[in-house]
Amino acid sequence: MTSVDYIIVGQGIAGTMLSWSLWQAGKKVLVVDDAKSNSASRVAAGIINPVSGRRFEPAWMYDAIYPFARDSYHKMSELLQIQVLTERRLWNVFPSQQLYDAFMKKAAGGPYTALPGKPEYEDILDQPYGAAIVKGATVNLRVLLPAWRQFLNNMGALQEAHLDLSELEVTPTGVRYGDIAAQKIIFCDGVATARNPWFDRLTFLPNKGEVLWVRIPGLHTEDIIKKSITLVPYGPELFWAGSSFVWDYVDDLPTGKQREVLEKSLQQLLKVPYSIAYQQAAVRPSGNDRRPMIGLHPEMPAVGVFNGLGTKGCSLAPFMAAHFAEVLAGNALLMPEVDINRYFNTGRG
Repeated sequence: MTSVDYIIVGQGIAGTMLSWSLWQAGKKVLVVDDAKSNSASRVAAGIINPVSGRRFEPAWMYDAIYPFARDSYHKMSELLQIQVLTERRLWNVFPSQQLYDAFMKKAAGGPYTALPGKPEYEDILDQPYGAAIVKGATVNLRVLLPAWRQFLNNMGALQEAHLDLSELEVTPTGVRYGDIAAQKIIFCDGVATARNPWFDRLTFLPNKGEVLWVRIPGLHTEDIIKKSITLVPYGPELFWAGSSFVWDYVDDLPTGKQREVLEKSLQQLLKVPYSIAYQQAAVRPSGNDRRPMIGLHPEMPAVGVFNGLGTKGCSLAPFMAAHFAEVLAGNALLMPEVDINRYFNTGRG
């Protein structure tokens, strides 16, 4: 029998940052992950955006969350000898005069924005209502996730498999899974948690997103470009272009219909030709109140969840993982905004 402090289920950005935080705290972890190629984190672009929505509202807790995330990713870069975080401009192309006016109102007192000094991309982008800059960043998930996975594997802290819930035994003192005993098991497995019987009270609103990888000759930039579609640079003239939101879907595979939707948005943004390299799709584990779902089951405290980070996952994950690690160590109380007890309170049905 092998004994660890925590079994972490899933190695997307949530499982990566929670296992990192617990490892930093001196805890012994085992990460169980089946390396599904189209998990939400493996398809996402890793964008960190200080604003939310089309009205440019400041993202929740951003002033505290982003500095913490930046420091955490720099530490991981040093440990893993990779480039994790790249700070970038978000070049926001206004689709209407109304949204230009909304931005101008926010920019008058918003330290997180800046107006461009002169027009850019005039020969490439269709931007009749102008554009403005927001300072953001990207997390290179295509480098970070496999690098941390290799680090875990080198420590003997990785089991590359799908966790079978029928094989999990919850005891008064912890959990057992095969020949592994742990104090607690924490589910960080994205949309799969929505099907977990221990957490059927959590209100997930899973939605499917699809992206295109496109080549745009002549577009050489380090900027993220946003309009009705977002372009994120990944190499010379190669861009992640996404993403769509679909609430009613049959499976997690790419579709011709959403390719048409994405291409229409590309055509409304670009003045130049492009070519499609390939298409991807994934299902996001969104929550109903757009807040993370974190905590231990109120009746089975050996079973926990760290999930529902949504589209702000790369900015939220480091801060929330460190916070949860402190809670698990008994050094802090869980923030009520993220505590899953909001779903278990009496009267919720």
